[in-house]
Amino acid sequence: MSFVHLHNHTHYSLLDGLTKIGELVKEAARMKMPALAITDHGNLYGAIEFYKKAKDEGVKPIIGVEAYVAARTLHDKEPNIDDKRYHLVLLAKNYEGYKNLIELVTVSHGGFLL
Repeated sequence: MSFVHLHNHTHYSLLDGLTKIGELVKEAARMKMPALAITDHGNLYGAIEFYKKAKDEGVKPIIGVEAYVAARTLHDKEPNIDDKRYHLVLLAKNYEGYKNLIELVTVSHGGFLL
């Protein structure tokens, strides 16, 4: 039976992750994991590097993000209501899912969709 880690932070998760992507993927390959996910906090900065390195090592890359869920809306900032934060791990099933993650992260960073 194989084990697959579906919630990993890399050095792209500021103040929370330390692992370098190359080291993480090499260890997964060494342990004969068929797949591996990265779910950095609110960003996809390491997605392409992770995808390429995982493919090179024969590990199926699963790209994800650990999203922050707002109590009401992205723009509400009322104390004791909107300061409660929850996390949600989102994983892309395919390329369309990856594009959806990009859209969600872009909006969360104050960006606009075309």
